[in-house]
Amino acid sequence: QVHLVESGGGLVQAGGSLRLSCAASGRTFSSYRMGWFRQPPGKEREFVAGITWSGDNTYYADSVKGRFTISRDNAKNTVYLQMNSLKPEDTAVYRCGATSGWGYLKNPQAYDYWGQGTQVTVSS
Repeated sequence: QVHLVESGGGLVQAGGSLRLSCAASGRTFSSYRMGWFRQPPGKEREFVAGITWSGDNTYYADSVKGRFTISRDNAKNTVYLQMNSLKPEDTAVYRCGATSGWGYLKNPQAYDYWGQGTQVTVSS
């Protein structure tokens, strides 16, 4: 069982930055691949970024590539999402997920656990 808690969301002007954190309970954090997803108002959930067990490999949606960076600190049981050059279209509820399997990181069905989410609002 893994309990995930996101933090770091808020209101920011376009062009600004935010750093999201996702803290995980338990002692097996390093055995999970992690991902960030977001759900804009009135839209479907979409993949943002994913990272493998030790952080050697990262994956990004085209819409955030070059602006967002996913990282993890297994000693702190935490995964991060650094978001720079934010745009109004980045406004969404951001949630982190953990997967113990080998499923496609961009597929939300591959994830076993989810956090409650944190709101990110980017004003123009």
